[in-house]
Amino acid sequence: MAIRAQILEQIYTIVAQIPPGRVTTYGRIAHMTEGATARLVGTAMRQLPTGHDLPWYRVIGASRRIADHGGAQRQHEQLRAEGVVFDASGRVPTHLMWPE
Repeated sequence: MAIRAQILEQIYTIVAQIPPGRVTTYGRIAHMTEGATARLVGTAMRQLPTGHDLPWYRVIGASRRIADHGGAQRQHEQLRAEGVVFDASGRVPTHLMWPE
């Protein structure tokens, strides 16, 4: 799926602004852009080049859980290292969602 450069730039600019210890969803990012969908944001996260410095791991699903993917364990570890907590069902508490 080809993503327009302008939308990619918007997505990556938003992801770069997520503060440490906070998370946001694919859908929230999509709503902050000019035409992206949550699925498109997920595609953009998967297409990040090796060696990038964007905090991709701060983007989670609308259920406030980490999606089941190849990097899920690393994502969980990175979030925990930043102080993100998960409840018994694996959800991030709403007070850690960004933006408020």
